Amino acid sequence: MAAAAAAACRRGLLLHHQQWQQPLWAPGPGARAISQLVKTNGRRAFLVDTLALVRKLESQGVPTKQAEAITSAITEVLNDSLESISESFVSKAEMQKSEMLQESNISKFKAQVQSSQVHFQAQLLRFRFSTFLCLQENHFSLLQRETEKLRGDIDKMRSELKYEIDKVTAGQRLDLNLERGRIRDELAKQNEETTELTTKLDKEIHSLKAQLEAAKYDVIKYCIGTIVSISAVGLAVLRIVM
Repeated sequence: MAAAAAAACRRGLLLHHQQWQQPLWAPGPGARAISQLVKTNGRRAFLVDTLALVRKLESQGVPTKQAEAITSAITEVLNDSLESISESFVSKAEMQKSEMLQESNISKFKAQVQSSQVHFQAQLLRFRFSTFLCLQENHFSLLQRETEKLRGDIDKMRSELKYEIDKVTAGQRLDLNLERGRIRDELAKQNEETTELTTKLDKEIHSLKAQLEAAKYDVIKYCIGTIVSISAVGLAVLRIVM
């Protein structure tokens, strides 16, 4: 009898599992008729083939009252289990309502995410534009600093070049003045030498002129003497001849 009760319990649990896996509604027309045990406190009974279970127990030698008591106990246990399980889960309407609420929340969340993305993109664009402006300003400031630095370097190089040019010009001017002075001295010296030479030449010319004058006088004197001598000789010869 205990084995029969255990088998009946296993079958009741199997039926309970099958009932939980299937939708909880009454079978349609054409299904075989089943009996139903309802508790005295008015709670919902668990649908089970109690007649087949009672007959199975009776075929195993269980008296009819005990079979009905066992079937009632099994049905009560299964009903309690079903109610506790049903309390742990929500109904289809509540689940649909929850799904709709979740979908609404998800839609709101998606809208918020999209709004946040748009806001983030706007902030990102603003940040990029600000960064670009900062970079441009920094680049412009850097260019200004580089330009000022180059301008300062150019002015410095210009000053140094002017100093070098003035230095070279002053050196060349000094060299030119020295060369001019040296050339002036050389010219003055050459003028002195030329003057000395001119004076010496003048002296020599005057000396030569004096010598020529003296020689001319001597020649004239000799010529006159010769002429006189020739005349005297001619006169003497003439006298002799006559």
